[in-house]
Order: sequence, then structure tokens, then C-alpha cells
Amino acid sequence: MTEFEGIVPAIAQALTKRGYSTLTPVQKAVLGHELGDADALVSAQTGSGKTVAFGLALAPQLLDGAEKFGAPGAPLALVVAPTRELALQVKRELEWLYELTGATVASCVGGMDMRTERRTLERGAHIVVGTPGRLRDHITRKSLDMSKLKAAVLDEADEMLDLGFREDLEFILESAPAERRTLMFSATVSRPIATLAKSYQRDAVRISASTEQVQHVDIEYRALTVTPQDRENAIINVLRYYEAKNALVFCNTRATVNHLMARFNNRGFSVVALSGELSQNERTHALQAMRDGRARVCIATDVAARGIDLPGLELVIHADLPTNPETLLHRSGRTGRAGRKGVSALIVPGSARRKAERLLQSADIRAEWARPPSADDVTARDDERLLADPNLNDAIQDEEKDFVQQLLSRHSAEQVAAAFVRLYRVGRSAPEDLLDTGPVTEERRSPREEFGESVWFTVSVGRAENAEPRWLIPMLCRVGKITKRDIGQIKMQQDETYVELAAGSADAFVKAVGPNRMLDNGIKIMQLSSPPDLSARNYAKAGPKKSYSAPKSNDRGERPKRAEAGDAKPWAKKPGKPAFAKGDGKPRSRRPN
Repeated sequence: MTEFEGIVPAIAQALTKRGYSTLTPVQKAVLGHELGDADALVSAQTGSGKTVAFGLALAPQLLDGAEKFGAPGAPLALVVAPTRELALQVKRELEWLYELTGATVASCVGGMDMRTERRTLERGAHIVVGTPGRLRDHITRKSLDMSKLKAAVLDEADEMLDLGFREDLEFILESAPAERRTLMFSATVSRPIATLAKSYQRDAVRISASTEQVQHVDIEYRALTVTPQDRENAIINVLRYYEAKNALVFCNTRATVNHLMARFNNRGFSVVALSGELSQNERTHALQAMRDGRARVCIATDVAARGIDLPGLELVIHADLPTNPETLLHRSGRTGRAGRKGVSALIVPGSARRKAERLLQSADIRAEWARPPSADDVTARDDERLLADPNLNDAIQDEEKDFVQQLLSRHSAEQVAAAFVRLYRVGRSAPEDLLDTGPVTEERRSPREEFGESVWFTVSVGRAENAEPRWLIPMLCRVGKITKRDIGQIKMQQDETYVELAAGSADAFVKAVGPNRMLDNGIKIMQLSSPPDLSARNYAKAGPKKSYSAPKSNDRGERPKRAEAGDAKPWAKKPGKPAFAKGDGKPRSRRPN
């Protein structure tokens, strides 16, 4: 039996019509007796049902005992949202929630024709939903009458402050009647949010929904360790492994969004992008393509993705690690909504593992550490989906029987099955072969003697070229198809570097490098017949030994630029040539790819 005690009857009917049987924690909280008509500061995560919550909280005050609204005039309630997409989403939610009350809901958002909005406001509206900048414009131009406003709602107030809308919000709230009711909703209650609430709310009731403490219990968090050069390949395999109806890939920059967009398009994925350089019309088309199934992958920056709602989103991939725990929770909160399960996958290059661990710890999230799905894993998952295809279990229809017999008379059952498999795989991007990153859980080799038998190699770069293990090790792993655990000691000399490899992997390493023994752009490697002479004479010749504890690389595994003018580039020297020609101070070759 469905019961909605304390809710306006018309609203309760709308909930039942919509299929609601129970309310979410935040929706129950705003109906509590302790709130009444008081102001409220509500902290609740994305996807917790906030829009319906403030719709329920405002209804008694806006209707004022009546069953339906009268003729529209100056707005009674104002809802402010950070982005155009979120504002229009809120408008849609309030329209079905207030449908049986006869309410008129209008929107005022950037990117829309302001003259059309002005005419709508002149005809009257009970509730206005808008973005801060556009609402301020209407107030300034006297097209939005705030004189009869009973309530104001700030939805996702933390994001509005992050986007720099504080001045606009203050202007809007100061233009509203002083006796209005103010409800503020925020994922987190930071100091700026608390300050804003103290300035523009009166004795606000603090409500913390239970979903704030239990961070998205329907989300499976996975931290996937990759080599820096395999980051994009890992994302491709994750997309292929899950084959999600909708997937959202987050990047930190527009440039990365554009790059991944081009890469995934080339691989046959139906993909759209959201970044700050797109027009409102382009953003609208991109989101609509995701909603109607024409696109299955959306690549976006954090700012561009604020407020978007993709129903049934099953997978979130963090191509770049979030900058803080709040961003991690906000990104991940796009999935695992309304009782559905979702996956949040963090792509973690080796150099960013510590950062990822701190990020997860700060967000109070326990993630499963693993490698990304391999090519074999993706193929096996494809086979599972094929075997579960309902077409294999459905009864043969009468109109199909004759043609089925015709097929079997011309071709064997194996040939027909093979054709079915080929048709199933058409259009699916081939999975990528990923490099082995070694054990996911870091196992520290203590005594050096545990490394076992080894073979020594010499690499034709040294201190003179600023050679560093930080970029040399990934190069050895990539070209030689080995892992970090196959590499033992690294002894840096002035003009060369000695590298110790496990004996068991040496032959495969030599075969992978090839007969020319070339690693990258003129850097050669040669096998030694015996361990190198690391006597004091050699070290004296090389000069004082430098520490090769490199500056930390960024999350993409890129080598940081040096600040000292005139430093030689570690990739500049070719064998037998100095890094610089005498006197000119210019490098003679380029950095390896």
C-alpha cells in the first residue's frame, strides 16, 4: 500500500502516478515536523531526490491551504541552479510533481532567447527556475517581479560558488522579500556555504540526509593500475568489457576531451563530448544523443558536466584523477542512482598511485585495486554476452522454420554458428593488448639477493644526458615487453647506464627489442657478457654520483621540464655524439615519442 502522510493530496497523487511507493531519506527529512516552514540547509549527494524533496517542502506554503493554484502572476517560488541543463531538468521534475495543482513553471536560463522568457514572465508563472546570471539579468531589467516571492531554493549551492556565482546569488537573494523562506541544498557544507547560509537564512534547520554518510552504496569502485602509455588503451578495454548503455568519461582539460573524442571515434565508439568551448546548442544535441541512444559514451570536463542527468548511467570512468574527494564523489554520483547499480573506474598510472590512495581515503571509499580488463577478458565477456543472447533461447517461429531448414540444408550447423558469431562481433572495437604492470598489490623486495640470477645490459645514455630511471624504466618495459619487477639494479654513469634484468626474462627482452638493439630515438642497449665493473676507478671517471630521485611526474606520466637554463635534455644525445655541439647550446635531436 502506498502512503504519503503529510503531503498535499494533489502532490501525493502525482507521486503515485509516477510510480513512487516510498520516499528517499532526504525527501522524508524535509517533511519532518521539526522543519515546518523554517529555512533549511540540506546536505545530500547527487541522485538523492533533492528536486522532489524541495518540491514537497514548498507545496504547503505555496498553495496556502488551497487544492490548486490560481491564475499565474508574479512568481511565488524561485529555484536557482548552476547550469542550464540542471535548471531544465529541475523544471521538468517540478512540472510532473505539480501537474495536478495547475502550477505554471517557467525557466530563465542562459543560451535561450531572453525575449521569449520575458514574454513568458509577463504572462505569469507560479514557479521560476533559472541560472544565476540569467535571473540577475531579468531582475535588473525589471522583467522578473520578486515582490510576491514566498520561497527561494538554491540547488547545488556548492557548485554555484565553485563556478563563481556568489555575487549573482547575493544579488538575487537581496532582491527577494526579506520574509521569504530560503532552502539551500549542497553536496557538502563547506565554509563558504556556511557563510552564505548565515548571511541569507534565518535560524536554518540543518538537515543531513543519510546518503551523505553512506557514499553511494550502489556504486562499485575500481582502481585500475596502468602504465602511462596504456591509459587510453585501458579506457577502451573498460568500455568494451562493460558495454554499458551509457558511460561518462571524465577528463581534467578540454584538450584531453578533444583527443579522446577523436581516438574513440576512430575506434568505432558512438561518442559525444562536453567541454566549455561548445555552444549551448551543441551541448543540447550531445546530451540528447546520449538520452535517445544515438551515443553511448560522453567525454566531459568537470565544469561542462555539472548538472547533467543521464538516466540509467551505468559506468563512470576517471580518465584523469579528480583533484579532490568532493569531485570524485560528484563524478561517481552520476551512476548508481534510483536503486540501480553502477561502476566508477579510476585509471591510475603507476606514478599516481599514492595520490589515488589518498583521494580514496579522504572520500572514505574502499575501491578494489585491479588491472584493467585484458584483451582476453574482453573477448571472454563478449562470449558470455553472446551465449546469453535471448535469440538463442527463443522458440523458432512458424514463419522462420522454412528458411532455417534452407540454411541448414546449404550450410553445416558449424558454419551457421560461425556466421552468427561474426555478425554479433561486427561493429565492436577490437580490445587492446595492455602491458603488464606487475602485481597490483605492491610487494616490496627486501634483500637484494632475492632478485636471483640476472643479466646486465648497458644503455647508451647517462648523467651527461640527464638520464633518469623515472623515464628509462617505462621505456624498457614498453619496448622490451617486461615489467618493473624484471628490473633489478640501475647504475647511472656519465655516458651510459647499467641495467640489471632477471635472467628468466632476458631472452624475451632481447627478442622484443629486436636485432638493431634500439630503444627509442638513438638510444641503444647492449647485453654484457659479465657484470659491469663498478669499481672506484669508474666512479671517479664519471665524477661525483648524483641522486636520481626524480621529481614526481604528473598523472599522465609525463616527464617534467627542468627549470635550469641550458640543461641538456635526456633524449638529446645520440650514441657517439655530444648532447650539444660546442658553443651553440642547442640540442641536436628530439625527445623520443
